[in-house]
Amino acid sequence: MIEIRTFRDLLRLFFIFLREFRLAVILTFAVVVLGAFLLPTSYESSARLLVKPGRDTNTLPIEVADRQSIVMPATQRDPILDEERLLTGRPISRQVAERYLEQLANAPRPVGFFANIKYYIGQAIGGVVELARDAVQLLGLTEEQTPVDRLATKLKKNFSVTHAPGSSVMEISFRWSDPSVAQSVVQSWVDLYMEERTRALSRRSLYDFYAAQSEASTADILKLKKGLATRLDELGAIGIEAHLQNLSERINQLRSDRFNTRRLISSTEGSLATLDQQIKSLPAEVRTVREMALNPIHQDLLRTLNAKRAEREDLLRTFTESAPPVKSIDETIASLEKRIAVEPANVQVSQNQAPNPIAERLKSNFMDQQSDLARLKAQLVRQEEQLNALEKDRTKALSIEPELARMQRELDAAEKNFVLYNESLEKARIDRELDNSQISNIAVIEQATFNPSRVFPKSLLMILLALPLSVLVGFLVVYLCYLLDQRIHDGGRFADKFGIPLWTTLPEVIGDPHSNSGFVAALYRLYGLLPLDRIEQQGLVIALTAARRGEGVSFIISHLQRLLEERGYKTRVGEGPALPGEVVLVDASALLSNPQAFVSLRGADLVALVVEAQQSNVPTVAHAIGVLNTAFSKVDGVIINRRRFEVPDRVLRVMAKVRGAV
Repeated sequence: MIEIRTFRDLLRLFFIFLREFRLAVILTFAVVVLGAFLLPTSYESSARLLVKPGRDTNTLPIEVADRQSIVMPATQRDPILDEERLLTGRPISRQVAERYLEQLANAPRPVGFFANIKYYIGQAIGGVVELARDAVQLLGLTEEQTPVDRLATKLKKNFSVTHAPGSSVMEISFRWSDPSVAQSVVQSWVDLYMEERTRALSRRSLYDFYAAQSEASTADILKLKKGLATRLDELGAIGIEAHLQNLSERINQLRSDRFNTRRLISSTEGSLATLDQQIKSLPAEVRTVREMALNPIHQDLLRTLNAKRAEREDLLRTFTESAPPVKSIDETIASLEKRIAVEPANVQVSQNQAPNPIAERLKSNFMDQQSDLARLKAQLVRQEEQLNALEKDRTKALSIEPELARMQRELDAAEKNFVLYNESLEKARIDRELDNSQISNIAVIEQATFNPSRVFPKSLLMILLALPLSVLVGFLVVYLCYLLDQRIHDGGRFADKFGIPLWTTLPEVIGDPHSNSGFVAALYRLYGLLPLDRIEQQGLVIALTAARRGEGVSFIISHLQRLLEERGYKTRVGEGPALPGEVVLVDASALLSNPQAFVSLRGADLVALVVEAQQSNVPTVAHAIGVLNTAFSKVDGVIINRRRFEVPDRVLRVMAKVRGAV
């Protein structure tokens, strides 16, 4: 456990795992250099095939494309994938293995020192593999394979075919230890692929099939047409659909007419009832001429009234309004006005009478509608008869229609089959001739190449990259060791991880510790954490413990005792309560293996856990802290002992010079 905060911490990490770094660099460098000389060489031969649009790369073949309603093609289908699967199939690889088994087995021995070494190493490894294979087969764990099958598997492993997205060119590559053998294998592979493809995709039997089906479809069409003509003659129609449609239209029209006739009859009957009531309610005669004149009584009353009003005016010249003569004449005037209001102004002198023309016209309409009602009732009877006849014809047609529909469907299917078979017959003939001539839509645009330059291993490149790669692997090993390391190197993250305060960190010293300023400063830090007031009043018992022996508990106690005595305090190493002004130091090391340590810790005022840097690990310290918490419910602090700063002084001096130069 080390905290990485600065570049100096990274240097510490590097020097902590310097041994692992060196070992990884040396091993990686040796493996890369030996691989550059001893790895088996591999040469590559390549070829290119162009897949042109043709009958074998269609979305569907002719026997399926004619019936797309049955098979839905995939819109994103890549036909070259099928060609690649056929090219890398087991049958072709096995044929190539059979053809070149003897040639590959009797290949000439390589020339050269390293080549011979690799040859003998390969022979030895092959012998060991053969013995292991025989042993496994003897135990029944695997099945026995022939040399041809094993060679076919090996050839297929080294053979690859690819094509770029959207491209129709298949790129073939094959790797082998001999460039001439690689070229021969690729050439044979392409030839066998062309032959196997022609054989697998041949359609020589399609022509006879389509010819026979075309003749059978012709016979079915003639038979079905004769049956349809016979049934239609029974109905007296040209076509069942047109006949049913005609009957349906006529029936619908007659039903509409019948509804209208019934509606007219109902409305006519209602109109006749209304006319009869109106005729009865009208008078038979009406006045044609009437003579009017002024009423003589009304006129006499007006003249008398006017005379009385004039007489009143004359009286007012002599009398007042309240005089008896004036009141008497006022009563007379009021009486005359009442009589004038009652009497009509005009009176009839004479009148002429004649028959009522409205009644005569209504009687004429009544007679006309009675005749229309009789006509409509007769028309309704005729419509009912016609509708019944059409319903019978329609029922008869519907009883025959399913059979006619079945025959028509069979006829349509037979005609469609006949058209498809005739169209496919010519295609099948062309396919047969193409197969006979071995004409394919696969074109070899690049023959198998002879490439004497090795593709693996790149020895020069491997040697050039050996050292950088080794250093990179070394740093990776350092990082992995850092991730896996559980040792405690310093107290940087101790408090955060364990929840216990870090009192001090004592560096590792050689010689007299008191001549080391860092060690003395760490001791004084520990001294500064002690409760000095309590020492004067009550005394103090400090217990130092460790998870195992040898972590420096006695060493720290001796130097802490010396420091306290120098500061004027009484100190004692042992157990028991402390007197005022006295400090008792308790040695309770080997906590996990010494039960007596728990007895020593029982009376301590402060308990400190000593952890040796680079020797104690996180699980051990965590276990020790857990034991202390369980026994005493406290751990007051932690002291890191023998903390090493792994960066050599010469490196620090170089860094200081570089920093000063900058």
